[in-house]
Amino acid sequence: MKKNFSLLIILFTFYALHAQKNETNGDSYQKKNEIKVNLIAPLYGAVEVGFERHLNKHSSLGISTFIVYDQTKNEDMNYYISPYYRYYFGKKNASGFFLEGFGMLTSIDGKKMYASDNVTFTEGKNVYDLALGVGLGWKLATKKGFVLEANTSYGKLLFNANKTDHDQVLKLGLNIGYRFK
Repeated sequence: MKKNFSLLIILFTFYALHAQKNETNGDSYQKKNEIKVNLIAPLYGAVEVGFERHLNKHSSLGISTFIVYDQTKNEDMNYYISPYYRYYFGKKNASGFFLEGFGMLTSIDGKKMYASDNVTFTEGKNVYDLALGVGLGWKLATKKGFVLEANTSYGKLLFNANKTDHDQVLKLGLNIGYRFK
């Protein structure tokens, strides 16, 4: 009886140590937050930053903000705020190929109305609208927490597309970032 009891205690001890090891190496240890900056945005006279929170190994929620600072390079877009949901198909935590669904609150310049001389024009007021769309991309995450991401997304304006020269939105990204707890 004493041997069986001792064996049971030893097995329980090994099980408890193994469970603690798995707890520290499992999902509770994974870095779940990311901050990113888009390297392509300055080519359009803008800055884009984003934050992403991993819900589990295959899905995440995030938000990105795009603000134009040079209207000569980007004549139509003023800014957008875009929350998104991503589903990852990679084997590693929140990395590899992904599909994205997004919403977007955007400010776009109003319609350009040309005079009869076809040279001078007036511009309507800024148009605020919501858009919905889908996208795809690929993400590489290193063990040190650095992230490299490429993505493209396409969406349609929902309510005020007739007040602007555009009825669609396009997001392009080549992002670098960092993963943290």
